[in-house]
Amino acid sequence: MSQTSTCSRRRFMGTTAKWVAFIPAAGLIARGAAAQTRLEETHPTAVALGYRHNVADVDVTRFPKRNTPEGKTQFCDNCIHYNTAEEQDGWAPCAIFPGQTVAAKGWCNVWVVKPAT
Repeated sequence: MSQTSTCSRRRFMGTTAKWVAFIPAAGLIARGAAAQTRLEETHPTAVALGYRHNVADVDVTRFPKRNTPEGKTQFCDNCIHYNTAEEQDGWAPCAIFPGQTVAAKGWCNVWVVKPAT
């Protein structure tokens, strides 16, 4: 093989590797730039986790922990998964529902206390 074809192959492989590494980053950039939509209570994951925009609507027979004294203090806005920094009009992104926002006074069964800062 000639020296020219070896250099071209190396250049091609290097360029390809750079583009392959860039593709996931481009997806993250595009996802961050896209407007997030409000989570619908009918979303299959929301249904499975008992998510409700208003905690008064939580089915406590299906999710009894919401009906305990500790459960009465559980809201999306004091959950570790709720991104308070991006909250707008009482809605913010939730790590459990990527690309979706949840109500600050909502609740789901994956609630975990947010550590005090």
